[in-house]
Amino acid sequence: MGNVTSSVAARLAFFPPEPATYGVEPAQDGAAAGGLLRMTGVSSDAGVEVRALPTRVGTRVVSAFWRHPSARLTLLYSHGNAADLGQMLGLFLELRAHLRVNIMSYDYSGYGASTGKPSEYNTYYDIEAVYDCLKKEYGIEEEELILYGQSVGSGPTLHLASRLEKLRGVVLHSGILSGIRVLYPVKVTLWFDIFKNIDKIKQVDCPVLVIHGTADDIVDFTHGKRLWELAKEKYEPLWVKGGGHCNLETYPEYIRHLRKFINAMEKLAKDKASKASQVPPSSSMADAKHKCLRFGKK
Repeated sequence: MGNVTSSVAARLAFFPPEPATYGVEPAQDGAAAGGLLRMTGVSSDAGVEVRALPTRVGTRVVSAFWRHPSARLTLLYSHGNAADLGQMLGLFLELRAHLRVNIMSYDYSGYGASTGKPSEYNTYYDIEAVYDCLKKEYGIEEEELILYGQSVGSGPTLHLASRLEKLRGVVLHSGILSGIRVLYPVKVTLWFDIFKNIDKIKQVDCPVLVIHGTADDIVDFTHGKRLWELAKEKYEPLWVKGGGHCNLETYPEYIRHLRKFINAMEKLAKDKASKASQVPPSSSMADAKHKCLRFGKK
């Protein structure tokens, strides 16, 4: 059993870039702006707000929030296990522009300028801290939020998604069924497994989009297919023919399909808001109105 867990750790270990591709320092107006930070070592972007968020285990996780002026939804992006925010910057700017959404992302404990050590449970504490920030600092409601998990990032994504009842949507990009299943096609979930997405996805109550490459040699295509099959509310999946594990963003159908999903989620949010505004009068109010009509006076 020890050999199995060691093997999983070796294959699914966290690989934060060393050295980190960026640093953080207080912004010039950080004291006046609630302790905002500035990313160093990367191209500056005036639209980003960087923070160091405390987690419930005492670490501080670096988050970055990119606003879009006409955004209706916010994408909370959990990246893969071998990248940090500095490397993801270009993709986030592209997603913000093409999808017209706000982007929130973060570095796991031990990644980039985040403190602590990376582990399965620390990623859960990390995303919880980022979600709390979205609610408190930016006023983002569940109904306005889409969780996006890439590769190992599907773990914290489904952890949080399984706990939110009114979430707008979930995107699983090259997601995993569980850690052990990346190595072996086991039929049951073992107690020492990590990132047990195969169980958690059954608890997600919002639309789920699965994106996976058919030629993924790291996380087999069958992981994505099974995750989609297990989702309660399935959205049309994107199976990228010939796509690998780390290059799906380079395929034109990736951004087209993602934009289609975002548009559908915006329409869903708008339709639900419209229905909520058309609340019928209560029975007591209706009775009072009928009595008024019937008697003409009190």
